Amino acid sequence: MSQGAKTVVATIRLLVGAGQAKPAPPVGPALGQAGVNIMGFCKEFNAKTADIRDGVPVPCKLRVYNDKSFDFDIKSPQTSFYVKQACGLQVASARPGHSTLGYISMKHIYHIAQIKRKDNAHLQAMTMENVCKAIAGSCRSMGIGVVAKPEDIPEEFRA
Repeated sequence: MSQGAKTVVATIRLLVGAGQAKPAPPVGPALGQAGVNIMGFCKEFNAKTADIRDGVPVPCKLRVYNDKSFDFDIKSPQTSFYVKQACGLQVASARPGHSTLGYISMKHIYHIAQIKRKDNAHLQAMTMENVCKAIAGSCRSMGIGVVAKPEDIPEEFRA
């Protein structure tokens, strides 16, 4: 191996609010253990997520190299975040299958599937119908009902 070759010595996965990377926990301790320049990461992350609404939880995969340099990829927010946003909820049901906190239409599920499919190679290999079915399953496991059309949502659950 040549002396100038970089090798990955650590991979760190973080879930940080867009534009809210700070040296405080949980970012600081996770990066400090790997010897990463914490302020450098925070500035870069906040710059990359400047076009995303502040506070939106963004998954980040950080690779640390043997010379303490790093690079990272950001993905779209988790499916559960989009589902809760579409339903206007803060948290999912504590008793899915027993209580329904809200409803979501297939139109919203289709839009979520389009967003999630852009940056996930696994989902790109699936048909759009199967991606929508997977997201609908996630909705049901969160205690959110799925309806065919937005007008099918019961009156008490409309925003």
